[in-house]
Amino acid sequence: MHQPWAETGVVPVNLCYTAHEELSVTQRTGIPVEVVRSLAPGISTRPSVLTMGKFDGLHLGHQQLISTTVERARSLGFGSAVLTWEPHPNAILRPDQPLQLLTSLEERIELIAGLGPDLLIVAPFTNETKTTSAEAYMRQIVAAVPVRELWVGEGFAMGRGRSGDVASLMTIGLELGFAVGTVSKIIVGDGPVSASRVRERLRLGDVEGVVALLGRPFGLRGVVVAGDHRGRTIGFPTANLHIDPVHVLPADGVYAGHVYLDGTALPAVTNVGVRPTFDGLHHTVEAHLLDWSGDLYGHAIRVTFRHRLRGEQRFNGVEALVAQIRQDAERARELLRR
Repeated sequence: MHQPWAETGVVPVNLCYTAHEELSVTQRTGIPVEVVRSLAPGISTRPSVLTMGKFDGLHLGHQQLISTTVERARSLGFGSAVLTWEPHPNAILRPDQPLQLLTSLEERIELIAGLGPDLLIVAPFTNETKTTSAEAYMRQIVAAVPVRELWVGEGFAMGRGRSGDVASLMTIGLELGFAVGTVSKIIVGDGPVSASRVRERLRLGDVEGVVALLGRPFGLRGVVVAGDHRGRTIGFPTANLHIDPVHVLPADGVYAGHVYLDGTALPAVTNVGVRPTFDGLHHTVEAHLLDWSGDLYGHAIRVTFRHRLRGEQRFNGVEALVAQIRQDAERARELLRR
């Protein structure tokens, strides 16, 4: 039987990098990545090093895994490829549970592309995918891209019933001609970095703790829509974001961060909540840009959360609210200058 790894010197055994080893996170945002939204045969004919995962939030562990894939591909003279799924697999696997996404597909693509892979495959995740065995799915992948190495996290499993764990993938690799490597979990504080841990920090409003897990501030992207204009009437106009309801929000409160508009970072104070002083009923995300004026309606912007200033609270009147907003703005300026 033809054994492709014999030509490359890559032996299909378990390869392992530990999280404490220094692996550079290569930022190549200026170099385009090929994005393919299917898993059709013949996507690429170039021998490749592949990693795959949901990659929601693209936390430090995800970054380590993708960076390892890119570095291995360079060292071997292969292409580097990343496979992720849309919709998020939980939408199919757990349809009775609401999605709580840290990143939209667009954000995921941009963040993955920033790590420099040559190819990004966004494969559909369907009911058929859910019932496909690990071996059958790996055969689909190998038909699409000539995989020579597959890199996954320590606890990775795929396929029907999660039967495709690392040991099973190594066996499948012997048949299909690829080696399997694992990257150990990154430990921050008292435990490993994970998307669920990021969500928990956000639920607590600990956006500084989130930075430690993501390696960047948490952000939300949305289009500015018309609000009730109350902010403008009290001297603090806000940009009201339309946010996809499946997107996780930080805990209700007031935050210092930035609004990114056409690539420019502008300091801002952002309120997440129901605006209790005005008897609000619906959750909103409103950003007040510090020392800036202009019309943002209809613009797509990104809001980041660097510091939590306080929880959301009800004030006895507009004057007390305005006084607090002034204090929030000054505190935000001070924190963002550091």
